[in-house]
Amino acid sequence: MTHLTTTAEKLADLREKLALADNPGGAKADEKRAKKGIPSPRERLAMLFDPGTFVEMGALVKMAGAAETGYGDGVVTGHGMVHGRPVAAFSHDQTVMGGTVGEMFGRKVAALMEWAAKIGCPMVGINDSAGARIQDAVTSLAWYAEMGRRNLLLSGMAPQVSIILGKCAGGAVYTPANTDILVGVKDESYMFVTGPDVLKQVNGEEIDADDLGGAHNQARWGNLHHLADDEQGAFEWVRNYLQYMPSTCHEHPPIINPGLEPGVTEEDLALNSFMPDNDNAGYDMRDVIVKIFDDGDFCEIAELFAPNIITGFSRIDGHSVGVVANQPNVMSGVLDTDSSEKATRFVRICNAYNIPLIFLVDTPGILPGLAEEEKGTIRRSGRFLFAYVESDVPKITVVLRKAYGGAYAVMGCKQLGADINFAWPTAKIAVMGAESAAAILTRRQTANATPAEADRIRSEFISFYNTMMATPYLAAERGYIDAVIEPSATRLELRKALRQLRDKQRPIPPRKQLLMPI
Repeated sequence: MTHLTTTAEKLADLREKLALADNPGGAKADEKRAKKGIPSPRERLAMLFDPGTFVEMGALVKMAGAAETGYGDGVVTGHGMVHGRPVAAFSHDQTVMGGTVGEMFGRKVAALMEWAAKIGCPMVGINDSAGARIQDAVTSLAWYAEMGRRNLLLSGMAPQVSIILGKCAGGAVYTPANTDILVGVKDESYMFVTGPDVLKQVNGEEIDADDLGGAHNQARWGNLHHLADDEQGAFEWVRNYLQYMPSTCHEHPPIINPGLEPGVTEEDLALNSFMPDNDNAGYDMRDVIVKIFDDGDFCEIAELFAPNIITGFSRIDGHSVGVVANQPNVMSGVLDTDSSEKATRFVRICNAYNIPLIFLVDTPGILPGLAEEEKGTIRRSGRFLFAYVESDVPKITVVLRKAYGGAYAVMGCKQLGADINFAWPTAKIAVMGAESAAAILTRRQTANATPAEADRIRSEFISFYNTMMATPYLAAERGYIDAVIEPSATRLELRKALRQLRDKQRPIPPRKQLLMPI
């Protein structure tokens, strides 16, 4: 090693080292990225952060005895600003040992997670990694465990987002799975516990990467919560998502454009004629969502998983709210095992970050059947109920049309702890729909009747049932519905209700933890 004696020599040496650290793989790494058509880890961080705000930490970290091409050890870590608020992030360098985890890699990421927990800011992981570093043997596994343990520091305290890029396997997907939100890119993101090559080697199973862990499948299975068209779109989505979130659970999300449209608008009035007269006609619940929240803005979560329920973030009077809504266009909006699991996870995220919950209800009930029982619908649907009861944020429910059976209870009924319950005059609240009730309750009268007479009896019963029983007024008379409102009043009624509930407090008796059903 050359002995440096002058300040100029030392500055030159520093600049040389930083230049090497900026692109450890040099021209070969550039060629590899160009061939794959992917940005460098620092270019990816630049897409996330406000321009000029990124501050790198640990650029000169490397394994003892490693060449200078080992600077960074395969990951870039640091912090910056997203819409003017601090955020910590790491970005895998796929050109350095495949972005695999070694000791110094693990130390850098673990230190960053501790730093984020200490100052209280969101954490974004940009993942493009082959997983554990085989050469490092148990050391790599140990540092995966160390990083996984530090997820607990941030879980429910500060938002955690994982962006999955390239082919991520093993530990490179286990830790992201324990973050709040996972984002992928169409035709680019892959997630495997074990990749196709290893599967073929170990048990002879031949399957291609798309079928095993492609982005579309992982989104359908609920492991990815948003798919972007390209990397730029993924980072823009994450930046937008973070605008709905507080920096920590001790704060509130930013207030954006409050006071918009203080009176009834043409969009509001259109809701008065929106609902189909036919109870069995489908419609897209998103058409309602864009009319009753600020600017029609909606950040949907897990769109491809269990599409019979919609979850996402919007705003009321500038304040973030979480929306859980049945989707009549898919399976009539019925609640099944997957939709219950999706809603459970979303409710718990909203509760953790003090984001009020708005439930929009139009569901014929809970899906029965052997397939659902085999999937554990009793256990997994029960979690949805538990998560709702457990949440202490403001909770408002609007029943638009059907609210039948157990689904009435789970979808934010007064008895489970909803603070304010509205219903449209088109609401039908009952144990079951009129047709099903008629089949059961007119069985004796129709047993010996002619087909024409049986149809008349059932038709008369259905008319009576819909008029006298499956209405919002029976529930309103008993105090289960606070107000039956015109659809056009929904947006402004939600605004007033949320203002009333803004300082809601619900002390929970101390205990070590609440036990959710397993």
